[in-house]
Amino acid sequence: MDVEAVLRNSTDFVLMGLITRPVFPGIIFAVVFSIFVVAVTANVVMILLIRVDSRLHTPMYFLLSQLSIMDTAYICVTAPKMLQDLLSKEKTISFLGCALQIFLYLTLIGGEFFLLGLMAYDRYVAVCRPLRYPLLMNRRICLLMAVGSWVGGSLDGFLLTPVTMSFPYCGSREINHFFCEIPAVLKLSCADTSLYETLMYACCVLMLLIPVSIICVSYARILLTVHQMRSAGGRRRAFATCSSHVLVVSIFYGAAFYTNVLPHSYHTPEKDKVVSAFYTILTPMLNPLIYSLRNKDVAAALSRVLGRRASVLFRKLL
Repeated sequence: MDVEAVLRNSTDFVLMGLITRPVFPGIIFAVVFSIFVVAVTANVVMILLIRVDSRLHTPMYFLLSQLSIMDTAYICVTAPKMLQDLLSKEKTISFLGCALQIFLYLTLIGGEFFLLGLMAYDRYVAVCRPLRYPLLMNRRICLLMAVGSWVGGSLDGFLLTPVTMSFPYCGSREINHFFCEIPAVLKLSCADTSLYETLMYACCVLMLLIPVSIICVSYARILLTVHQMRSAGGRRRAFATCSSHVLVVSIFYGAAFYTNVLPHSYHTPEKDKVVSAFYTILTPMLNPLIYSLRNKDVAAALSRVLGRRASVLFRKLL
């Protein structure tokens, strides 16, 4: 039976993949699978470390644990389906599955936008208002920040997912992407989506502007405060506590800027897929590695936990 004829009478979509016709799919599978395993392992280790080590029970690490939860969920939305498609001849995804993937992707990326902005505010309070830090970043406020990030991200998902999936898709069902990203899905619609794309563009810019404004103001104040410090040791500690976050923000928002802000003339399907792979697959792996490799507290917590486990194992062997 003709595959195209079947798809025309089906509500399923076909994901064309990161590379439409890969010459060596096994190599791509091995690379993506390795990144997936490292990302999930690193983020889960980070979450467990922050939970079990009392020295990491601070607002900064609580927010970092939320980032690791988001990153773990984030890569699980796209990578397993991508790995399945690399091994399968049928790369279909159901209409409902596509809608769910869009909703989760929007919720998690929106939540991460807000969370990174709030993490910058946390660093601002720590460096510029250290005496008021326990008051301004108490447990209740931290919980509100975490809940606000998740709710803020889900609003984007609840707004855009139903509208995207309500358009008629009466032509080709082949999505030129490795997951259901809205711009790639909308290209298959047989209705005029230009007004919706403009509104979606404005919504995404607004979603970026709010956290970016918080980040810019926070780090401007931090730089001013650090510049006024007389102690070289104080400057080093201030830069050390902020450098990891700045690096993560630069990577994440750089990719988000390309996807959501640059005009359509700068986009091609190939570029879009590479950038999407960068921030949906690579970024969740890089974030915990950046924080663990550049953070002495996390490295010390890991060595303490491993030391305790090794000690327990040694006593059992004896």
